[in-house]
Amino acid sequence: MNKKMPPEFYKLLEEIQAIDFVLVELTLYLDTHPHDFESIKQFNETAQKSMELKVHFEQQFGPLMNFGRSFSNYPWNWIDTPWPWQV
Repeated sequence: MNKKMPPEFYKLLEEIQAIDFVLVELTLYLDTHPHDFESIKQFNETAQKSMELKVHFEQQFGPLMNFGRSFSNYPWNWIDTPWPWQV
């Protein structure tokens, strides 16, 4: 039996998916342009918005997998080793 969720559930989930897509794209861009200050700023702002949406969603509907909870310093430092999965 599938539980019918309220429209707000789907609206928030779609917003989270869209903003996380932006984070993926910014990550890929910044991996090759680590000194693009404006893009790092955009990444950090987008990551903050993603976290806010997820907190809001989780308060209403329960837990989610999280992506974009970490911010970057300048220059883009996600390309520095070790990567999270190497630790």
